[in-house]
Amino acid sequence: MTVSRRTVLTVAAGTAAATATPARAAEPSGDQVPSASVSALRAAADYAVGKLRAVAPGVSAFPVGTKFEKWTYSQNGDWVGGFWPGTLWMGYLYSGDASLRALALESARKLAPRQYDTATHDLGFLFSPSWVTAWRLTGDESWRAGAVRAADSLVQRYNPRGRFIRAWGALDDPHNAGRVIIDTMMNLDLLAFATRQTGDEKYLNVAVEHARTAQQVFPRPDGSTPHVYDFDPDSGAPIGANTVQGYSPTSCWSRGQAWGIYGFTTIYRRTGDRQFLATARRLADFAIGALSPDCVPVWDYRAPQQPHDIKDASAGAVMACGLLDLAAATGRPEYRQVAVRILTALSETCLTKRSARADAVVARCTRNRPAEDGIEISLPYADYYLLEGILRVLQPQDVDRAIDLSTV
Repeated sequence: MTVSRRTVLTVAAGTAAATATPARAAEPSGDQVPSASVSALRAAADYAVGKLRAVAPGVSAFPVGTKFEKWTYSQNGDWVGGFWPGTLWMGYLYSGDASLRALALESARKLAPRQYDTATHDLGFLFSPSWVTAWRLTGDESWRAGAVRAADSLVQRYNPRGRFIRAWGALDDPHNAGRVIIDTMMNLDLLAFATRQTGDEKYLNVAVEHARTAQQVFPRPDGSTPHVYDFDPDSGAPIGANTVQGYSPTSCWSRGQAWGIYGFTTIYRRTGDRQFLATARRLADFAIGALSPDCVPVWDYRAPQQPHDIKDASAGAVMACGLLDLAAATGRPEYRQVAVRILTALSETCLTKRSARADAVVARCTRNRPAEDGIEISLPYADYYLLEGILRVLQPQDVDRAIDLSTV
């Protein structure tokens, strides 16, 4: 499969943006975002920046989740290491606080050894919000080069027989060798970035092949998705749907559905392939229909106790960002309207404001309900995507400089 060079080679203006100072955009007009929502989003962003200013100077590793409202840490970042520097970048863009910029750079540098990590598919999560953003906002070539090296590691996980990127396990470990998860859709943009920067289409070719495979096996007729799909790694033959973090192979884990919405929209923006856009819309329409009136997703849309089950605010934050992206890609305002309702709900009902000891910004998150791991805690990606979503609404030019919202 060959992707047109004309289609994929667009150069991000990292150096030009390097010296720009973030500034708050004018308040969106009332017909776009209700004034009450604008007030709620600004209050949430102000709260987040205040929390970062108070907590970040004492953070020396990578937050992975909270225990008794305090961050617990990974030294190498696990799969979430990019979100802490990413959150600091979003805080900097919102506030212009140079101390947050310095802390973002300091944190991102600690991910340097992970450029060469071929044992994970999560290199997009690790390097897009941290190193790609650092390059776009500073123009320092070392960040760009490191992100491309991470893409080199990621493409080694591609299985050409099944046309998928393996999710878990070392390359020489037969366990999970044919396992694909919906989350990987969010790691593909690192490959698109590498093609734009190098002119080598191999990266985007892998991303597109994986996305086409995911498009074939994940969406059900109603637009819901399983968390996992298994293949025979030797022949590439499909085996069937499964789950790890969802209720069952036939259920719909809400954060996985959100990864799919956002991921398929992004790969559409990088390729112009409208089939990816149609898939993103199918997933979005299902999730919107499954959303409870409080606009905070339950952890699984088909768990037996839904819609009264445990919530996952992180799923809402990711979904909101994906819907804002989808609204811009389709020109359909209803996606933006739902995204703003979700962000407003998170800002009004899911922050840690009631606790003076909380390290994080967003509460009411669920990491892995079946494993009873991280129930009603805070998670670093919830903080990141809440701020990204708020900036997409209030300061779209600034978030575009950070993560590139362009479409080919």
